[in-house]
Amino acid sequence: MPEELLERLDAHASAHEYSGRSEVVRESTRSLLEEFKDDRFEEVPLVGTVTVRYDFGTPSIERRVAELRHEFDDAVVANDHSHVADYCLDLFVLEAEIDAISSFVEKLRAIEDVERVDYSLVPLNGHDRSADG
Repeated sequence: MPEELLERLDAHASAHEYSGRSEVVRESTRSLLEEFKDDRFEEVPLVGTVTVRYDFGTPSIERRVAELRHEFDDAVVANDHSHVADYCLDLFVLEAEIDAISSFVEKLRAIEDVERVDYSLVPLNGHDRSADG
């Protein structure tokens, strides 16, 4: 783990009165593993918006994000690539069930040097439920 990330982890543990970095990692792991386990969204058609941020001028990341977009071609209904400050910002709109959207988000997060992935889910079945991550 990079030293800068360890320092941020230790600072977070201290600021929020955790016993140490392992407690923060344990809680984060539980949260990550449960993130897409919401029964409200099982077998419900969803629209998901997914935003990805990474450093400008990193063609290897752009290529990997584009490959992933094509891998999920049946779910991605729109996407946009923009430059904001010194970053590339990709916005994806997906229409799929929770498993496909969660897989897309997890694979984006696994791309080395992607700095941030955020998403929002909206069900298409007329119920007023949503989730953000």
